[in-house]
Order: sequence, then C-alpha cells, then structure tokens
Amino acid sequence: MNTNEAPPTESASNPRDNPSYGTDSTVATLNVVADDGRSFQLPYAQFLYAEMISNPALETKPDAPPEKLLLCFAVAEVAVLGSGLKAVERAIQKYELKFVKAADRRYAAAFKTHVAAVAIAFTKEKV
Repeated sequence: MNTNEAPPTESASNPRDNPSYGTDSTVATLNVVADDGRSFQLPYAQFLYAEMISNPALETKPDAPPEKLLLCFAVAEVAVLGSGLKAVERAIQKYELKFVKAADRRYAAAFKTHVAAVAIAFTKEKV
C-alpha cells in the first residue's frame, strides 16, 4: 500500500500564484491596490507609458534599493517598488496586467517578482 502523496502539480513559486500581481488577457482595467489599502481601477484606454528604473545591485546585495516601475495613466501615476519587475513590465506592455499590490517580504524568496510597495498619485482632480 502506497501512502505517499502525489507531489503538487504546481510549485508554490508558480507566477500565477504570485500575490503581488496577476494577469488576464481579457481585462479592460488595471486594479491598483495602494499601500494604504485603497483600490483603484485604471482603464487601459488611459495608459500612456511605463518607465522602468532597474537596479542591477539587487542581484548581489539583497539590501540594495528596490527597482521602480512607473506606470503613467492620463489621470494617475502608479509607482511600483520591488524586485524582478520585468514580469510586471511585460504584462503591462501586453495590456494583461490584472492587478498589482504589495506583498509581504517573505514572498520575495519564493517568487522571481516581488512588489514591496505601491503608491498612486493622481495627476488630475478625481471626479
């Protein structure tokens, strides 16, 4: 009698299980969950550009300053800080980024992409 359990079909570090971001090719908005807990839906129709400010020192020094990904929309700028943010950049490039939010630091070791902080600044007055 075999009492060994079958190994899980997906690893704990599967990018689809990352609590920092998710993708879906059918979304029309990006759900931004800011560090203060507020959630905003930003329409992809208002997406203007993204700017990646990488930090190669992160590969050798875990305490180095994080990477920064700036997502600019017509009415808001979203600053995403973390490591391995190229995956988030690729998802926004394809209009597939479903949500982005900060995750506890303990997830940094399990996933190649870790979002440490998310801040949103509105460039125009909210209605």
